Amino acid sequence: MTTTPEAFRTQSIAHGLSRKALEPDPIRQFQHWYEEAIATGIPEPNAMSLATVAADGQPWVRTVLLKLYDEAGFVFFTNYESRKSEQMAEQPKVALLFPWVALARQVQITGRVGRVSTAESLKHFATRPRGSRIGVWASPQSRVIGSRSLLDAKVEEMRRKFSQGEIPLPGFWGGFRVKPDTIEFWQGRENRLHDRFLYSRTPQAGWRIERLAP
Repeated sequence: MTTTPEAFRTQSIAHGLSRKALEPDPIRQFQHWYEEAIATGIPEPNAMSLATVAADGQPWVRTVLLKLYDEAGFVFFTNYESRKSEQMAEQPKVALLFPWVALARQVQITGRVGRVSTAESLKHFATRPRGSRIGVWASPQSRVIGSRSLLDAKVEEMRRKFSQGEIPLPGFWGGFRVKPDTIEFWQGRENRLHDRFLYSRTPQAGWRIERLAP
């Protein structure tokens, strides 16, 4: 049932999150929460913070968009020559955060990241709006550029180049999949006595569920 974010937040805080209400599999539990977030109409419920660590130990964080998820993990797409891609190549351990603040909920994920297949990247690239595909070719992501006008000129160059026919998948662009080792579901409660449940992957390929103190 569709409801406003404000009404959903009030109801969620009042009801909380109990162990018996959890799915045994965290991906199914995520699916429930994700679908509820979409139903409330909050902006970009698929926006997630991605934390990486550089070679010098400096953490970095930015927002990316979840494009698909399944039992294998959580997938987003980016430029393979970007700062975050270089950091993930050096250190494949990352963290994700879905900050559904308006709903008094968040989901935190830790795990290892790796590239998806070229076929998966091509399938997604073909679904992107034409302007977005041109933008991929035009932008040297994370690199210093002299001005916005230079970027705009590159966009126009790519539009002319690909004015006829399909826009091919660049070799420097594609997807990453985060295979989760832990997934934590955080439900806000009154007096900061929040409900937190941590799913941890076991050596037997199952999941252990533990309640954490708020």
